[in-house]
Amino acid sequence: MLEIRTNCENYNKELTYDSIEAMICSFECTFCEDCVNTVLQNPCPNCGGEFEKRPIRPSNLISQYPQTDNSQ
Repeated sequence: MLEIRTNCENYNKELTYDSIEAMICSFECTFCEDCVNTVLQNPCPNCGGEFEKRPIRPSNLISQYPQTDNSQ
C-alpha cells in the first residue's frame, strides 16, 4: 500500500492525505508541487526517479487505512 508521507521533504510543507500538491517518485519520496517544478525540476534528488502526482486517498477509508507521518 502507498505510504502517505505528510510533509514536503524540501520545505517541510504539510501535505495531508487529500493534498492536490503532493508529488512522489517511485520510491515515494514526497515533495510539494512547487518544489518539484521550481526548485528540483526533476529528477528526484534522493533517488533520481521521475515525479508524479500522488493519488488522493478517499476520505471514507482514512480511519481504516490511517496516514503515516514520516515527516523529517
